Amino acid sequence: MRALLIVNPRATSTTRLRRDVIASALASALRLDVVHTRYRGHAAALAARAREEGLGLVLTLGGDGTVNEVVNGILGDADGQHAPDPRAVPALAALPGGSANVFTRALGLPRDPVDAAGQILRALAEHRERTIGLGLADGRFFTFNSGLGFDAEVVRAVQGLRAHGRPATPALYVRLALRQFYRQTDRRHPSIWVEPADGRPLGPFFLCIVSNTAPWTYLGNREVHANPRASFDTGLDALALRRLSSLATFRVVGQMLATHAEPLRGRHVLSLHDQARITVRSARPAAFQIDGEYVGERETVAFRSVPGALRVIA
Repeated sequence: MRALLIVNPRATSTTRLRRDVIASALASALRLDVVHTRYRGHAAALAARAREEGLGLVLTLGGDGTVNEVVNGILGDADGQHAPDPRAVPALAALPGGSANVFTRALGLPRDPVDAAGQILRALAEHRERTIGLGLADGRFFTFNSGLGFDAEVVRAVQGLRAHGRPATPALYVRLALRQFYRQTDRRHPSIWVEPADGRPLGPFFLCIVSNTAPWTYLGNREVHANPRASFDTGLDALALRRLSSLATFRVVGQMLATHAEPLRGRHVLSLHDQARITVRSARPAAFQIDGEYVGERETVAFRSVPGALRVIA
């Protein structure tokens, strides 16, 4: 099988030696080309070229941002509702190389990229693959979550420091989340309204997290669940919060960190499950993130579930 390995050389949890070992192992089973990304959007362009050339498989070695670019490159421009026939485009095999690696861990791959490469090689030898659903937000596919409001503000703050060379560690996320919560976020004037697939707008809220799978993210080895029932095999789930007081917020955070994750509950919590579409509107421009990458501010985002969109090897 012809395959392309797209490597993000700036990914936080790999070294040149480990990347070379992984590439050599993959090349033993595939007709493999290896390309390193050089700029934002490069992975998407490389994946689109692989689709046009008829390659059967695209592999990634990087973080969730690299995976998101490659998914959008493989699937091309969405028409607002649909993805191409997954049999007509390359399959995806993602290797963990970033700090959180939410997508690869949700697929059940090991955290170590060498071990993950071994699992993928075994799946290829056994001709094992699965087809998963994706989310679509603002015309862009996402694999595990997207959000509007406070969580995206934290992502924006972390991304700003990463641009200056700071590694994205769990400690950095916690520190910036606390700083954002107590010093910068408007916690008095909620602006976000959520419209489910079959209901009237609900709100106002301070944030809305839309999930395509669980968990929402990881804090080191600890799973963090915003929408614990979310799955690659169902529609979209959503969590929205009406209050951001210290007491209400930390009560919700405690539920997110619970060992046995259950749907979040509370007077100020909205939980939606298995939605074909969700529209989120904000009375003022709100920070917006897709798969843990800040992508600007929005006043309206239309989310859609796209079932059976992508073939994956895991």
